[in-house]
Amino acid sequence: MKRVRCPKCESYITFDETKYHDGQSLVFSCPQCNKQFGIRIGTSKLHNRQKDENPDEAIKDIEVGAIVVIENVFHFKQVIPLKMGQNVIGRYQKGNNINCPIETVDPSVDMTHCIINVSRDKNGHLKYTLKDGPSNTGTFVDNQILGDREQRVITDGTLFTIGATSILLRTCEDK
Repeated sequence: MKRVRCPKCESYITFDETKYHDGQSLVFSCPQCNKQFGIRIGTSKLHNRQKDENPDEAIKDIEVGAIVVIENVFHFKQVIPLKMGQNVIGRYQKGNNINCPIETVDPSVDMTHCIINVSRDKNGHLKYTLKDGPSNTGTFVDNQILGDREQRVITDGTLFTIGATSILLRTCEDK
């Protein structure tokens, strides 16, 4: 069973997705507010890019690491690859130019919430630096909010929170 949220009153409607095939469009009428809205069955374009079936296997193929967005009430688990340089993290919306979009309906995640900079230190090892976007709800590392213009070096396994969404950094062996 799948749930969809009414865009007007935000109440949930449950339906059996096994009765439909990918690409099929469905129209719902909200029992609470009578709003009619449609959805299309199948995976999103973002979901095809993100490997969430086996995060540990997916990260082995990624050169500089990835962030693992932990499954919660707002979205499913996602693995988003990082690249050298600026990795701007935020909520996915069509037309948004961020390069690490999170597919979520979490209203506390901003469109451009935080940035992970991947670079090499003087010894040639990968270095990961996290800073807030600036965002409306802040970026938390170890339950401490990052201050304005504060940058924090993070390492493999660092858990940070943006809005109500928890994210885990997974680094790769230096190549």
